Amino acid sequence: MTDTWNPWHGCQKFSVGCVNCYVYRRDAQYEKDSTEVTKNKSFYAPIERYKNGGYKMDPEGGVIYTCFTSDFFLEQADEWRDECWQMIKRRSDKLFFIITKRIHRFEKCIPSDWGDGYDNVHICCTCENQKEADNRLPIYLKAPIKHKSIICEPLLEKIDLSAYLTPDISQVVVGGESGNEARVCDYEWVLDLRRQCEQAGVAFAFKQTGARFIKDGRLYRIPRKMQHAQAKKADINIE
Repeated sequence: MTDTWNPWHGCQKFSVGCVNCYVYRRDAQYEKDSTEVTKNKSFYAPIERYKNGGYKMDPEGGVIYTCFTSDFFLEQADEWRDECWQMIKRRSDKLFFIITKRIHRFEKCIPSDWGDGYDNVHICCTCENQKEADNRLPIYLKAPIKHKSIICEPLLEKIDLSAYLTPDISQVVVGGESGNEARVCDYEWVLDLRRQCEQAGVAFAFKQTGARFIKDGRLYRIPRKMQHAQAKKADINIE
């Protein structure tokens, strides 16, 4: 997650959002300031229509992945978030998938009519190590959210999630870190989380190996284009 803010990104073939939608690495290539949060011309993309009345944003599968290179609960975006909630509520025909590491701000950022959660919002909480799992997940489990998943990506160490794998958690997603400066991900950590999910009856998905992947004590450097394929090849997902 970076400190830029870009809703409505991930499921479309094009990237749209309310701010500049590049992560820090991409911004640096174009001499852009990734810390500047600004509303852009695509802010209202989810409710834009064609002349025939159909919505322009109509992703296959019905899911709109939200803020995948940012964080929906970023403080600098507070002034625009209510409008986003209005669009999310209006587009009840789509599921909005939100991943956050700022679950501590959740209660401050929900709309007045949130109640026990919108039916079309799936909020995932990230935790890359045990410290963040123990900090974030107790807050997350108490939060009024109808659809919940835990994201351990990048997975940076062995994590014990057993205390947090309640019936409210629909899935745990695990993956290594990408990029030239990626930290290692050990397959034993991945398998241990899978075991925890299997025991708790929670779905599990191994998303990607990351760039530096340890298996059987050996370090492998895996190109970005192969990281998802190698994780899929492991065939350890639990539905």
